[in-house]
Amino acid sequence: MTRYAEEDLRGAEFRECDLTGARLLGVVMRDAVIDGLVTNLVVNGVEVTEYVEAELDRRYPVRTLIRSENPADLREASRQLHTGWAATIERIRRTPGIERRGVNNEWSAAQTLRHLVFVHDSWFRRCCLGSTEPFTPMGIGPDVEPYRGAHGLDLSVDPALDEIVRVREAQAAELQAWLDEVTAGQLAARAPVPDDDVWPPYARGRSVRQCLGTVLDETFEHHRFCVRDLDLIEAPGA
Repeated sequence: MTRYAEEDLRGAEFRECDLTGARLLGVVMRDAVIDGLVTNLVVNGVEVTEYVEAELDRRYPVRTLIRSENPADLREASRQLHTGWAATIERIRRTPGIERRGVNNEWSAAQTLRHLVFVHDSWFRRCCLGSTEPFTPMGIGPDVEPYRGAHGLDLSVDPALDEIVRVREAQAAELQAWLDEVTAGQLAARAPVPDDDVWPPYARGRSVRQCLGTVLDETFEHHRFCVRDLDLIEAPGA
């Protein structure tokens, strides 16, 4: 384990880092931001994860629907997520060009939507439906090789907002139509992930429900991030 003692880490940024088992002792943390998969977090002797999760559920009730095993709840979660994104896209349209602006080295709104195009192609079409079709070229996938720019992704494309939204609308309709028919038994079944070297390699062995959960989680979390960043961009004096 790397040990940092009496270091000045003010303003440091840890992105896509695995901090499992990290111990921060005698530290000063003012105005710090932690955003990620956080479990069993102890602050000054108090396990705070349950408090955080309960507050997030209070702020975003759709989270409880996303965690449900009931197909009706999952259908409702998908509808609510689509409605939320539709409102945010209308907000973006009111300020042309804002969809290409980022903040704090995060994705812009356009990039976020393009990532969700990829999420749908990979985690829904591929993992829930068993599709072997190439991904939509405009999608933004992982940076790691050999998956970056693979299986139909085109790193050179730069689609306009309307083009991205049309693709996302078609994907949302496809997902909703599937959810309208899916049963609890089908959700519990093993995901029909094709046996080839295409993203996501770690989906094999998961259930259809688990793969669908990734789709819904990504749709929710990236909407939360997008709204957060739009708020920062539009804040007075930003």
